[in-house]
Amino acid sequence: MPPRRIDPIAARAFAVEVVEKLRQAGYEAVWAGGCVRDQLLDRVPLDYDVATAARPDDIRNLFGRRNTIAVGAAFGVITVIGSKHSGNVEVATYRSDAEYIDGRHPVGVTFCGAQEDALRRDFTINGLFFDPTTENVIDYVGGQHDLNEGVVRAIGNPAMRFNEDHLRMLRAVRFSANFGFPIECDTEKAIVLLAEKVESVSPERLAAELRLMFSRHGRGEALRLLVGTNLIGPLFDHRLKEAESFWCSASDVLDAMREPNISLAIAVLCYEKPRLAADICNHLRLSNHERKLTVWLIEAIMGLESDSLSAQYTDIPWSVLQPWLAHEWRFYLFDLMQSLAAINLFSTEKVDWVSEQVHRTDADLNPPQLLCGNDLMQLGVPSGPVVGKLLKQLRDLQLDEKIISKEVAIQWVEQHCDSD
Repeated sequence: MPPRRIDPIAARAFAVEVVEKLRQAGYEAVWAGGCVRDQLLDRVPLDYDVATAARPDDIRNLFGRRNTIAVGAAFGVITVIGSKHSGNVEVATYRSDAEYIDGRHPVGVTFCGAQEDALRRDFTINGLFFDPTTENVIDYVGGQHDLNEGVVRAIGNPAMRFNEDHLRMLRAVRFSANFGFPIECDTEKAIVLLAEKVESVSPERLAAELRLMFSRHGRGEALRLLVGTNLIGPLFDHRLKEAESFWCSASDVLDAMREPNISLAIAVLCYEKPRLAADICNHLRLSNHERKLTVWLIEAIMGLESDSLSAQYTDIPWSVLQPWLAHEWRFYLFDLMQSLAAINLFSTEKVDWVSEQVHRTDADLNPPQLLCGNDLMQLGVPSGPVVGKLLKQLRDLQLDEKIISKEVAIQWVEQHCDSD
């Protein structure tokens, strides 16, 4: 099922409605976190978080239990269900966190006021509140200053923030790269010092963060930061050991991609190493689709750049190129080829020719077979491996337009039966 498309206007209206309903019931309520940051950066938020003095049971009673989900009631988080156009709104009770012992969850929470809640958050630019009824920004952490200056700074003690949740180090890299904000000096020093602790983050959470990081603006810079902060090693189980020149080239390739995703990114990081790519996909517990796409991309590039295909593609039989260029994933492959060509790792002449091919219709790229196995056996071909062999030869001749009709195909099979 394709992801539903959120209407930004509907999402904002529903988030205002949630705040107003809480206010009317006598509870303090404001927008919080990323939606405030994005709005102040003139970006359009697609999802909204609300922070409130209301307790979880109060929230559920107010909005109705059928219209809410207790996704994290123990931590004061309730999801208020919206329409398919507006999306949902997460409503969280103001809280302060007790000690963290697992690098992700506090052992408990204490409900508190807005200022204490702001001080427990990760970065100053994410620690802002906004009152949508008065349009006032509420800033307890200096987030407005850091937004204006363009800097990613941990709230309070950086090492403490990162020890609370080790994934925050990757989030710092993503925000820095995506917004074009440098990481504040003490914050970056703490990341370098604690980088190895990323190994304790679950593979699923790492993968979710990398999907965001490698699909958005600044993905090349994100890779540079991962290398510069020593996160690249523990993030990928210390399997990627490349020279500095490789990381520079890989970053440029990532930036050149038009439709980036995590599979394309790992295909670049594991260039010409399909087995390593499969291991990393398994390490991150990516989906079967992501793993298969990653490995296929690497093998396709290796095949298209092999010594046997060193000539211009126009001189190579279509039957040789067709398995790659008519594949359902051919547009991902074309994106990768274009990106490699941008830094002279792939022939631009070949890319131009491939562009023409991949945009042909499916019928042109992969026409129906002229004969099937049953047809061959009815013509006297004995069952067994010879059927598959003749079908492959016949298919290649068809793709190379040396046999263009069923009648000619039958004649070719009869000739081969006679010769056998």
